[in-house]
Amino acid sequence: MSKAVEIKASDLNQAGEVFCPSPLAGMELWNSHPRVYINVSKHGEGKCPYCGTVYKLKEGEVVAHGH
Repeated sequence: MSKAVEIKASDLNQAGEVFCPSPLAGMELWNSHPRVYINVSKHGEGKCPYCGTVYKLKEGEVVAHGH
């Protein structure tokens, strides 16, 4: 079953991405997969291709243009 993690716009890098595995999702090094970057700025959410974790912007969060 996939896990959903709400994030703030400030959690994104300059390209509008968040990385997984992430401490935001409560993941630990011993049970993690290779790091991947997931774009959240385009659609307000993105899903990790390895573990299925969905990273979603919290309601009301806005990604600044050019962020």
